[in-house]
Amino acid sequence: MIVMAGMDVQQADARAPWRTQRADRGRRAWQSGMAAERSVAACYQRRGADLMETRWRGKGGEIDLILREGAVIVFCEVKAARSFDAAIARLRPAQVRRIHAAAAEYLGHVPAGQLAEVRFDLAVVDQGGAAQIIENAFGHF
Repeated sequence: MIVMAGMDVQQADARAPWRTQRADRGRRAWQSGMAAERSVAACYQRRGADLMETRWRGKGGEIDLILREGAVIVFCEVKAARSFDAAIARLRPAQVRRIHAAAAEYLGHVPAGQLAEVRFDLAVVDQGGAAQIIENAFGHF
């Protein structure tokens, strides 16, 4: 246990459950996000898409899934919540900008570059694990 300056051991012990609860919430959120991404990737693969990258991180941000459907490169953001509507509401304009920036960076590594045919999808997963893919959910550049 780490005891901060000016704090006795009893005060430090009183803070420990809060930190544990926060860590548990973070761990559950991470596991839930990973499960949602696996579920969505399986949906795309059943449709015949090829999974190229998961959680690809560039200077501009992170993209949950990058897939190829025929000649189209699909950048997919995955959101999980109690309901589809709640998951959709979690996609914010600032995040869309980061996804676009990361996608532009990613396209610098593909042969067609910025001329590649792309699509930006939003996949939402409800608390029961059902997934819904919204194609062309947000435009690009």
